[in-house]
Amino acid sequence: MEFSIKSAAPEKLRTDCLLVGIYEGRKLTDLAKSLDTVSEKAISAALKSGDMEGKTGSTLLLRQLAGVVAPRVMLVGLGKTDDASLKSLRNSFRAAVKALPAGVENVATDFASLSIKKTTVQQKAAALAEVALDATYKVNAVKEKSVEPHPLKQVIVLAEKTEQAAATEGVSQGSSVGQGVALAKDLGNLPPNICTPSYLGKQAEKLAKEYGFKVEVLEQAAIEKLNMGSFLGVTRGSEEPPRFIVLQHLHGKKSQKPVVLVGKGITFDTGGISLKPGADMDEMKYDMCGAASVLGVFKALGELKLPLNVVGLIPTCENMPSGRATKPGDVLTSMSGQTIEVLNTDAEGRLILCDALTYAERFEPAAVIDIATLTGACVIALGHHVSGLFANNDTLAKALLAAGEQANDRAWQMPLWDDYQGQLDSNFADIANIGGRAAGSITAACFLSRFAKKYDWAHLDIAGTAWKSGKEKGGTGRPVPLLVTYLLDQAAK
Repeated sequence: MEFSIKSAAPEKLRTDCLLVGIYEGRKLTDLAKSLDTVSEKAISAALKSGDMEGKTGSTLLLRQLAGVVAPRVMLVGLGKTDDASLKSLRNSFRAAVKALPAGVENVATDFASLSIKKTTVQQKAAALAEVALDATYKVNAVKEKSVEPHPLKQVIVLAEKTEQAAATEGVSQGSSVGQGVALAKDLGNLPPNICTPSYLGKQAEKLAKEYGFKVEVLEQAAIEKLNMGSFLGVTRGSEEPPRFIVLQHLHGKKSQKPVVLVGKGITFDTGGISLKPGADMDEMKYDMCGAASVLGVFKALGELKLPLNVVGLIPTCENMPSGRATKPGDVLTSMSGQTIEVLNTDAEGRLILCDALTYAERFEPAAVIDIATLTGACVIALGHHVSGLFANNDTLAKALLAAGEQANDRAWQMPLWDDYQGQLDSNFADIANIGGRAAGSITAACFLSRFAKKYDWAHLDIAGTAWKSGKEKGGTGRPVPLLVTYLLDQAAK
């Protein structure tokens, strides 16, 4: 999709559709007022008819207004002026894009100039670009006929000349995030017979070639040499070979310590010997959304060329039952040397992540953030609105929470107290891989924390936010917006 910044008189602008904001109480924005004047009060007349009140996300399409070159003007509800926020702006613009007639290939809007407290033109323009890409996303379905792309090809952001530089920067950032989100969605939505560990490795190599990243895709022999016994214990039951992916975006100073992102890459999770129920098991193709989000972030990094050092680590494999599969009661030796009693083979994500967290030590990181569809318990605790956040460093946690608020990709901090560690005690190993039903998401994070003691670390449990079920089934691309916003904030410092 193409984005452009213009300061032309809106009534003279050649576009398929002008998107014009209306607040509740039929209050007109500046753009609406100017169009109302040149169209001989056509907008006021439409509002007085009662067809629209201005509620957030409501729309009304007007055609062939006198004095307006654009053949369509869509009135878009912005809600109450007192409630104006970046979130409401996103919701209104998304509703407008969704409501566009099939023939619309380009639109123009002044939404980046709307008044929102403590929000810059750059932030508003970024939100518009990101939402435009997200709202027009089409699932990469495997069907006989190729999926037709959304007809919308161009968004024109109207801005004053003094604001054009900021709007341009915002659109660049938002577009980069949107492209990263789309890649994460694409990978998550692919069927597991296509999106295998080897496939993820090839996607990492493709990104590296396109953007100049440093990349290594380690195969089983190399993983064995690293003594990643916990990771290898999970892959043992599968015919698909594992991969350990190392991506490096090295645009910061050589002295700058990197941020390391670790993504869980279980490309299909049957639960192993501790087999999952059959209902909805197809959704376990999304158990690699942590890995997909890391690749999505690197897509955005490549577009943005941020002056940072960022490392992406992706342990990826299948979790399958077979005669070779790890059994409940087996003891695995992790890369760190800590032994793990496997009480439930369906708690496999932490088993591959822990070896990746140990591997991260060699980079002497500024911070390590792992991203994983880790526990159903997190879905019970927080639902599908926010991701669970755990951290051993409050400054890192606050930075991630703030980035989530700014990106409309929110997280909620959960406790990581030593009180919970005792639930992981084992008579036969250093640690058990589960701690019982109580506080399941917390004990999973406690497990990971034992492998992240040498650096500042955070864990994002995205089991409730990485994909949607039901009619709109598909990947969400979260938490790519949160992570990219966090990295943008780090680059700004």
